[in-house]
Amino acid sequence: MQKQNKLKVLTNPRLTEAAAIIEKALAQRRTIIVVGECKVLYSGRAKSTLEPGERILIIKEDGSLLVHRPIGYEPVNWQPSGSVFHVQTKADVVEVHAVRQKPRENVRVLFYEVFMVSALSLNDSGEFSLYASEKEMHRAILRKPSLLEEGFTPISYEKKVEPGFVDVYGVDKDGKLVVVEVKRKTAGKEAVLQLARYIDAIKAKADRELRGVLVAPGLGKDVQRLLVTLGLEFKALDPKKCAKVLKKDQNAKLETFFEEGK
Repeated sequence: MQKQNKLKVLTNPRLTEAAAIIEKALAQRRTIIVVGECKVLYSGRAKSTLEPGERILIIKEDGSLLVHRPIGYEPVNWQPSGSVFHVQTKADVVEVHAVRQKPRENVRVLFYEVFMVSALSLNDSGEFSLYASEKEMHRAILRKPSLLEEGFTPISYEKKVEPGFVDVYGVDKDGKLVVVEVKRKTAGKEAVLQLARYIDAIKAKADRELRGVLVAPGLGKDVQRLLVTLGLEFKALDPKKCAKVLKKDQNAKLETFFEEGK
């Protein structure tokens, strides 16, 4: 036993010992990990049998169950939270039975040998922060144009121009065209030169004044000087802020905000 209040571990226990730990841990709503040779039977919306193999069983304190193979990140069998558990030892098998009421589903995990069983009391109050990708930053600006600046109106995104694709293309409050290049990380000189190439490609066809804006969390060394030299602008935008915007508006359709390719 290690850290008695937090963690109890037995290696190579007898099946009766493993069953006792699992049953007690379930009653105490602890997180349980069992490693051993097992067979898995499922019945409910369908039926399946997973023949014996060496696997990892995880039961979480909310009543969810996952059976993992030694490879791959997805469970091969699982049951959502709220399951009711029964544990019993019969012959040379420990059976962990998870029952879900609605819809009615059953997962039976039969252990023929247990290599390790642990019961853990875990506390997790940490906030999960989602950092947006560059494409998600594009979407956030399209959904909430004021992230770039007040009065900005998007026209299109990923607009094809000769050197590549402009991330976001729009008009500012004064009617000037705005070409936006977005970077998720600190922007370097190459990002500035890329934006400059887009400006040069569009300038010949534009019928109004044109602005180039580089959007990123920050700028690398000497990048600000290059921006000024080329007549370009910088707007700081944190990917975390973009993620929060998208989270609040997950169900909105991108097409409702602008006409693609206009």
